[in-house]
Amino acid sequence: MFNFFKTKGPKNAKTQGTEKPADSSNRSNTQIPKSIEKVKGMLNQEFSLCSDFNLREINLGTLNTRIVIASIEGFFDKAILAENIIEPIINYSGDKNYSSVFTLLSESILSVSDVKDLYSFKECLSGILTGDVVLFIDGQDKAFKIGLKSPEKRAVSEPDTEISIKGSREGFSENLKTNLILLRRRIKNTKFKVESLVLGEQTNTDIAICYIQGIAAPEVVEEVKNRLNRINTDAILATGYMEQFIQDGKMPVFPMVGNSEKPDKVAAKLLEGRVAILADGTPTVLTVPFLIIESFQAQEDYFGEYYFASFMRLLRLMSFFVSVYLPGLYVAVTSFHQTIIPFKLMLTMAATREGIPFSSFIEALIMVITFEILREAGLRMPRAIGQAVSIVGAIVLGDAAVSAGIASAPLVIVAALAGICSFIVPPLMKIGSVLRIIILIAANILGLLGIGFVTYMFTIYLCGKKSFFVPILSPFAPFRGESLKDTFIIAPIWSMHSRPRSLTQNQNRKRTTGKTFAPRGSKK
Repeated sequence: MFNFFKTKGPKNAKTQGTEKPADSSNRSNTQIPKSIEKVKGMLNQEFSLCSDFNLREINLGTLNTRIVIASIEGFFDKAILAENIIEPIINYSGDKNYSSVFTLLSESILSVSDVKDLYSFKECLSGILTGDVVLFIDGQDKAFKIGLKSPEKRAVSEPDTEISIKGSREGFSENLKTNLILLRRRIKNTKFKVESLVLGEQTNTDIAICYIQGIAAPEVVEEVKNRLNRINTDAILATGYMEQFIQDGKMPVFPMVGNSEKPDKVAAKLLEGRVAILADGTPTVLTVPFLIIESFQAQEDYFGEYYFASFMRLLRLMSFFVSVYLPGLYVAVTSFHQTIIPFKLMLTMAATREGIPFSSFIEALIMVITFEILREAGLRMPRAIGQAVSIVGAIVLGDAAVSAGIASAPLVIVAALAGICSFIVPPLMKIGSVLRIIILIAANILGLLGIGFVTYMFTIYLCGKKSFFVPILSPFAPFRGESLKDTFIIAPIWSMHSRPRSLTQNQNRKRTTGKTFAPRGSKK
């Protein structure tokens, strides 16, 4: 379906692979030679200077057919290879009552379940590099790929970035197959589709595209495949590499792709009509389309009382605006609009600013940047001392700044409150830090008018942005009243009769028939 090993060629070439092979990478596209000596020569050339590459030649029992086993050390247990492949082949003493040695091996000798036929040398190289065992037979122009790999992997544990009060404590690991199993355990349905591809010309990273057929919009699924297929890069080491390639716009300001490390959260997004993208080697899963409202949602919102979940979502929304606007509002009010401050409060603020050599803007800018430095230091330091550095640093620097007359006490409180509120909405923490400084500069130039102008410009920007054909401000812009039950105010789950129209389009939108009640004393 897709040519995942596509290389650049002449622009006027009609088809790829029309030129004669000139180097080892092109020779790898040829058919498998029937001569076992040629096979050994090509393998030794491809894996030259690779000390972990193993090439073992054996004979098929009494038939004396030469067989070569190629593998990379470390992907599987050698005892399993010897017991299930090498020993049955060497000890075979029967007659050749089969049409070919290939059929004899597959039907009578090999005692493993994961066996696949290969017909090109390129497929053989790919199988060896991904950790499988490839078996070549003298006189045959095809080979076996035998799956024995059992790599070391991290146990399923709770992710540090998404802590749940209620619900599942499982998190994705770095193993792609394990992550797919975690999703399969939650969506036991044949309509849950998983399509695989390989990206990265040097890394050959396994990628999986997951969606629920009949719920996800077909045009979104096809667009995800097309954007991934157009990626032409040397390395895909994590899903973050793909995120920059597939997101809408060259340099978007706000996030355009969702991500999560929790299987239950990704499963819930799939059931709403989104598409998930997984990569081998990373525990973070991408989900598209992305809506801004997702940043204020938490998985435990659906497990408890809906009124408390609604209160918490409004609190997260308020916290985000406090983190972005509070330092700018302080500068605007103290520099341009002192008349709106109560008289007694203005006297207190004036007394705290006595002797401070900086303006309110410089003072606020120093404190905001200092807080960002402390936050970054706490994240990058070893976990054992990271929290101590951030907490002690904030207390010591804040008290020292006030005592030294560098910053006023009210501004220290403003900067600390803005910084703490930014942690409540992690998906928007990065853009929140940038917006805080932009609004601070606008407030220093035009006061409240500057804050309003920046807000107006960013609102227009957001109204025009889409993530995989879906407006990121949906269901607010464009307004869809039937989809407002799971926004800043969450309704009971039994009242969410349909999925968001912006995600599912014309697909199956039915979610539940609602809650039914039986009369008291009657049996239902």
